[in-house]
Amino acid sequence: MSNKFTQQRREQPEPVEGSRPIPKVVLGIIGILLIWAVWHLYVSYTPMPPSVGDDRVAADFAVPTKADGGQLYTANCVACHQATGAGVPGVFPPLSKSEWVDAEDAGVMVRIVLHGIHGPLTVEGAKYNGEMPHFQDKFSDEEVAAIVSHVRTSFGNSASTIDAQFVAKVRADTKDQTTPWKGDEDLRPLLEKK
Repeated sequence: MSNKFTQQRREQPEPVEGSRPIPKVVLGIIGILLIWAVWHLYVSYTPMPPSVGDDRVAADFAVPTKADGGQLYTANCVACHQATGAGVPGVFPPLSKSEWVDAEDAGVMVRIVLHGIHGPLTVEGAKYNGEMPHFQDKFSDEEVAAIVSHVRTSFGNSASTIDAQFVAKVRADTKDQTTPWKGDEDLRPLLEKK
């Protein structure tokens, strides 16, 4: 009997599955390191002055773009006035060598672009009776200046260019104009005024 008892004592116990928790020493070290990290961040934090950091705003990343009168003309005017500025005879007036485009007062053309035209209009002796849409809500002052300047210096025209401040002044002067101009009736006196 004693022999059997000795054999049992020499044998290892049967293995059992169980949970093996993380040793308390490891948990203690992790806890101490966490407390130290929070303390270190607290005592070493110093707010940086804006001059050191990146204090740019979204507007600083915007690429400045200048309105391109040629692109605006192509996108908005070429369907009627054609790529050459010759218009369509009897339907859409030409911009090439037109007295309306070459006028000494560029404000006439700005008024047309801003508010449009409805009714009879005489261009180079030919009568047109149609409608041109207004662009006052669609174009900014810079865009109106770009498109008017493009037309006044293209298609054989050699008139002066204008800037956004000029357009802003004309826009302010005509802010009460809520309907398109009545062609020759409203605009011819402005064209003939010196």
